[in-house]
Amino acid sequence: MFTLNERLQADTRHVTDLDLCRVLLMDNALWPWLILVPMREDAVEIHRLDEADQSALMREIARASRVVERLFAPDKMNVGALGNMVPQLHVHVIGRTRGDPAWPGPVWGAGHARPYEPAEADALVKRLAEALRAGA
Repeated sequence: MFTLNERLQADTRHVTDLDLCRVLLMDNALWPWLILVPMREDAVEIHRLDEADQSALMREIARASRVVERLFAPDKMNVGALGNMVPQLHVHVIGRTRGDPAWPGPVWGAGHARPYEPAEADALVKRLAEALRAGA
């Protein structure tokens, strides 16, 4: 049975579920920032997924990246799976723009955050879910 890590649940909003991953929106309006969580109990590392799930994860990362590019036109896509703070396997898909508050460094630990206003988050979640369901 799949259970979302408590920290991920607290820091994000649910966007949609794809075939493998739950897609979440990070509650930080400074960046278009999605988090993909494979819905596999006890998944902690990409290389420990079976080959079919590894392939599905890569397809869903590419799909999420295309959606972020289309909707936000970033200068660069950052994709990463760190897991140092949250052991549950999750992949960050972040659109970066030259001149953003952390550019050119990483967003993690940069100390920059602006939570979404509720209506802003609701509208964005709807937009992202529609784009992801359409296949980007």
